[in-house]
Amino acid sequence: MSDTAFTTAHRLMAAGVTIFRPETCVIDSEVTIGPDTIIEPYVQLLGATTIGSDCRIRSYSVIQQSILGDGIIVRNGCILDTATVADGAVLGPYAHLRPESRIGENAHVGNFVETKKVTLGKGSKANHLNYLGDATIGAGVNVGAGAITCNYDGVHKHQTIIGDGAFIGSDSTLVAPVEIGAGAYIAAGSSITEDV
Repeated sequence: MSDTAFTTAHRLMAAGVTIFRPETCVIDSEVTIGPDTIIEPYVQLLGATTIGSDCRIRSYSVIQQSILGDGIIVRNGCILDTATVADGAVLGPYAHLRPESRIGENAHVGNFVETKKVTLGKGSKANHLNYLGDATIGAGVNVGAGAITCNYDGVHKHQTIIGDGAFIGSDSTLVAPVEIGAGAYIAAGSSITEDV
């Protein structure tokens, strides 16, 4: 552990952050963390990352240039890069939030889910094996296991819009540009190429 990381870890612990095995963590000097947050061993917090109060960051997660609210759980092995996560969200394990991912309050981004330039609304869930890119997803949406947004046509990126309360069945492919209306129901295994 470098002297800078050591000093930062001890400054944070003095301010009410719990860091298990601080000698195993990498914490840049710009990082700020609220009280009652727990950082487990082998976590990397990089750049101007901000983490709120009462969060738990599980082992082997790497969080860079990101903003996390209060009461967030980041399970093991998550990667966050220039992401914003609202209060009460649950991430992982092994979720990958790429740049411009905005995760809403109490939303879930689960096992092996990748997001990029996505807004996931309040209380929405993408819990298993999803790719969500260039998408705006409303509140209370359930994205079933293996469902993806097909945002790239080989030349350009396109947007997917999913309205509040929609249900996206498992293994669905949403071929952008496409819009799924509020309350819409997409059956499992569907390939959607037109607005619903």
